[in-house]
This record gives sequence, structure tokens and C-alpha cells, in this order.
Amino acid sequence: MRASFGERLVLLAAVALLGGVVALALGARSSDDATSATLTGAPAPGGWNRAFAGSRGPVGDAQRTTCGQVLTPQSLGLTHPVLPCGAKLIVRNGDTPVLTEVIDNALVEAGRQMELTQRLARMLGVEGTEEIEWRFATEASG
Repeated sequence: MRASFGERLVLLAAVALLGGVVALALGARSSDDATSATLTGAPAPGGWNRAFAGSRGPVGDAQRTTCGQVLTPQSLGLTHPVLPCGAKLIVRNGDTPVLTEVIDNALVEAGRQMELTQRLARMLGVEGTEEIEWRFATEASG
């Protein structure tokens, strides 16, 4: 008995649908594995974004950020008034890129678009207020 064209078309559509469901399930499973995630820079439409940034200065006793973190001299992060807490960014000053995250939303000094923890400012070689480059970090594919 030979299948009609309509029956073959329905069978082919069912196989394609099943393949799509399997691909989605495998993709969801691999995205849950956070231990193997590698972050890379997501290119902005025009390359890197630019922002005026400076160090937020030395950390006070039990200083807490608007994101709920207690700052220490080892804290590595930045303040941005708009981006959400925990947003992963790659920042650079010259040829030194550093993976960091938003740890505060309240700027300390006027005239800046970002503020860096003292440790991050030292890593980037930022003194005073300087223009730095940044972009969002994304998981590397592959």
C-alpha cells in the first residue's frame, strides 16, 4: 500500500516538529550548565560603547550598595545608574579588558556615567575621570 502525497507531507511535518522539540530541549539543558559557561564581549552596533568613569574611592566600613552587596577593598565591579544589578560587562581602558558586573546603581560623584571600584580602577589604570570603553558580556558559543 502506497502512502498518498498528503500522508507523506503530514509524516514529514511530524518528523520536523519532533526534531525541533529535541533541539529546544537540548539547548535548554545546555544553558542550565552554568559551570561551563564562558563569557565574551557582545559587539555593540558600532563596536564598543564609551563612558566617562572614575573610581568611587576607598571603601567605608560596612558600605552596602543599592544591589545589596557589602563593599570590601577586594570588590570588583562598577556602578551604573540604569543597568540592572548583576549585569555582566567587559570594560577596557586601552588594551586591558576586564570582565566585571554592575554592583551598584547610585553614582557617588556627578559628571560620571559609571564608577569603578577602587580595585577595578587600578586594574584598568584609571585615574580621575577618564573615558573608558565597555560592552555587554555574553556566553561564548561553540
